[in-house]
Amino acid sequence: MVENKLQVTLITGRTIEQGVGKEQGKASAAYAESAAVCYVDPQDLKKLKVEENSNVLISTEHGSVVVKAMKSLRGPHIGIIFVPYGPWANAVINPNTNGIGMPSMKGISVQIEPAPNRQILSLAELLKVQFGR
Repeated sequence: MVENKLQVTLITGRTIEQGVGKEQGKASAAYAESAAVCYVDPQDLKKLKVEENSNVLISTEHGSVVVKAMKSLRGPHIGIIFVPYGPWANAVINPNTNGIGMPSMKGISVQIEPAPNRQILSLAELLKVQFGR
């Protein structure tokens, strides 16, 4: 079976939904549903052969994470994906702050691929994987 993988650019940022979910608590289902997502250009979803609401794996040299693929309503922006700020985005970014106190959260080269048989980790599960506790 040939796997569909794309090398794309990751942009992270705030969303209204993520902010509302955060107000309900970072351990809430609303927060996970709003932050463990990846907005993908419809053309890239076709290239990946991924349906909206399917799980995808995002990977960099710093880590990987499974999130839900959502069709981006903005664009076109082929080759660019968006993940809201939060633990799921943090799992793949370079933790080095280069002395400025904040890691780079924009313009990150990532690989995205279908992950139909992998589950999205809860916040507690993700933190355990990331920090071992």
